[in-house]
Amino acid sequence: MLREIAEVIDLLDDPDVDGASVEAFLRSAGAMDVRTERVKGERGHTDFVRVCIRSDGAGPTLGIIGRLGGVGARPERLGLVSDADGAIVALACAAKLARAASRGDRLRGTVVVTTHVCPCSPIIPHEPVPFMGAPVDMETMNGHEVDPAADGILSIDATKGNWVVNRRGFAITPTVKEGWILPVSPDFLAIARNVSGEPPAVLPLATQDVTPYAAGFDHVNSILQPATATSAPVIGVATTAAVPVPGCAPYANDSTSLDQAARFCVAVASEFTAGRCRFFDEEGFKRLVDRYGSMAHLQASP
Repeated sequence: MLREIAEVIDLLDDPDVDGASVEAFLRSAGAMDVRTERVKGERGHTDFVRVCIRSDGAGPTLGIIGRLGGVGARPERLGLVSDADGAIVALACAAKLARAASRGDRLRGTVVVTTHVCPCSPIIPHEPVPFMGAPVDMETMNGHEVDPAADGILSIDATKGNWVVNRRGFAITPTVKEGWILPVSPDFLAIARNVSGEPPAVLPLATQDVTPYAAGFDHVNSILQPATATSAPVIGVATTAAVPVPGCAPYANDSTSLDQAARFCVAVASEFTAGRCRFFDEEGFKRLVDRYGSMAHLQASP
């Protein structure tokens, strides 16, 4: 998927990029159902993008969310920033799936890809390196990016500003559902292994990582914020590095890591919509809830 990655990087590395230009690119790749919406917040505006790749089959629906604060931090930083990874991967997936469908490789289910595009996002002080903020709040982002029809969600986020996963490439998280941090899906581990040709990396989670930002606790980043707004299972797809990289660092988007993460997401789309991989053990989850009760209170904002 290096073609799609390169095209999206070139598209987003433009100070004038907006929802309209992203929509034009996706339609040129064969996407038929593309919507954009500009939303204003206290710190500027951003353009939300939604792409739906439908099939004629009755398979499940997969949501793919590109999480980020912004693709650029202008005027403080010039160029595409590290934090743009989520948008790059998500939009590359949309382009790849649309092209595949136009060639006859149609999925058995539906994939909904969402993200947002803002070339002028704020920088937030953070240790060990600064993070990127967003023009709108997390509740607004979840409202535009979490599709209520999704049976499972992949949430892609640059996760390089830490000492938790210290390798270049991508990592996946345990499955999160209704406040529960469940075991890492064996099916998803197998797909990650096949895509990378290496042992899969897993991003560890603390309970506070799956609570809303509004709760006020430290989070590894926003990768699991979609899990606070849905009852569907969510797995994070984290682009990673061997050392901490600031979210506002320009030209820090590693094409190889992005390509691996994008191929992983497209492979999951193929397998999940065909019913060949599971986010979690449904019977095991039912027994957990029956014995210990609901953890859905962790999804609620204070």
